[in-house]
Amino acid sequence: MKSQRAISVIIVLLLLVGSGLTGCGGEDTAVNHAHPMAPLAEMPDQVQESGWKIRQSYQFATANRELTDAIPCYCGCVGLGHTSLYECYVSGVDETGVTQFDDHAEYCSICNDITLDTMQMVDEGQSSSEIFAQIEADYARFGPPTEKLENGES
Repeated sequence: MKSQRAISVIIVLLLLVGSGLTGCGGEDTAVNHAHPMAPLAEMPDQVQESGWKIRQSYQFATANRELTDAIPCYCGCVGLGHTSLYECYVSGVDETGVTQFDDHAEYCSICNDITLDTMQMVDEGQSSSEIFAQIEADYARFGPPTEKLENGES
């Protein structure tokens, strides 16, 4: 009798804990965030089918172009011709205005980590310059930064 009751209590606790955890990082929309998130439905199928880190990274990077276009990436993608973190996610916009996604960030944990750290710092209210300085301090050891040319061209 006691063992059945203990098992019942454990099951109830697991259900409660499990339902509480589903909101931790698994959400595709920005609830209580200080930043916009692009709709998941607008992401490529492979991004939609990926884990939450990749989904949120793509959603954040594309919805916050001004910021992610100013943040350097340190994964070595400068060798691919990238000039900003944004270009790890988006290769361009076609003549009809449709976003052309780059699949680089689907496979690069450094790109995703930089993006998620940036997202967290935005939520904490940090300024662009504070974010830039922290990203540089945390990631410069991984490789050369992407950067815009002085005249604004890439």
